[in-house]
Amino acid sequence: MKFLKQFSIILLFSFLGELLRRLIPLPIPASVYGLVLMLAALGSGILKAHQVRETAGFLIEIMPVMFIPAGVGLLDSTDALLPVWIPVVVITVVTTVLVMAVTGGVTQSMLKRGKKKDE
Repeated sequence: MKFLKQFSIILLFSFLGELLRRLIPLPIPASVYGLVLMLAALGSGILKAHQVRETAGFLIEIMPVMFIPAGVGLLDSTDALLPVWIPVVVITVVTTVLVMAVTGGVTQSMLKRGKKKDE
């Protein structure tokens, strides 16, 4: 019953994200709105982490399974991808390196900030 309640809370934020996407005419996915709303609720204390922790952990554990249909879809559309495979590979490599660099820089700055607060 605990997992059902936690999953319902997560679905509520997803639904609110869908509502926001329909109300606000910006090209932002509903899932992003939902995640921002959940972050705001967690940050403000309206929602406590223990209220969704177990279900969120489970969803993160099974996340790789969700990429299987996308991978099969890519294999199925090989004919369409063959003419543009070089730009796709270049864009993928460049953006992956960029995301890794930005994530590393943000993590290092947060760690430095945390050390300054401890001192």
